Amino acid sequence: MTPETEGLLTALRDARRLLLITVQDVTDTQLTERSTVSELTLGGIMNHLTRSERVWTHILTGTTGRTPDGMWDMGQYLAPEGATVAGLRTAYEAAALATDEAATKADPGKEVPLPETPWEPGVVHHWPVRRILLHLLQETAQHTGHADIVRESIDGANSTARRL
Repeated sequence: MTPETEGLLTALRDARRLLLITVQDVTDTQLTERSTVSELTLGGIMNHLTRSERVWTHILTGTTGRTPDGMWDMGQYLAPEGATVAGLRTAYEAAALATDEAATKADPGKEVPLPETPWEPGVVHHWPVRRILLHLLQETAQHTGHADIVRESIDGANSTARRL
């Protein structure tokens, strides 16, 4: 693993850790509780970030540029029926581990084909592995902030105070 990849993964792991702190001690019922006018829930955020890890790991390790299953499925922003905190946490940690393993084996400068997007049919962009990791970091940090707002609105807990 390169020092660059190690640094990117350290930052990504820190963002993931904050998400897990945010959902610590949440009940299964609170997973689907909407605490703002937004549709976002803690379970939906965890489900989306798990899917994001899986999708981007597939893109990172694939060379075809094919769209991974479920990449454009808007249901990923919802908690799966019957979801539990333990189940979502386990799935998220497994997806994160798979991302880390793939990233440690990849050259950060290697260009990877991205899937076609619905808004640019026929256009295939290429991103270096480092940009994929940066995108995952950005996605994780952004949604961890969302989760913190949702959690604080539910019961007053926040990840900043809980990380001490």
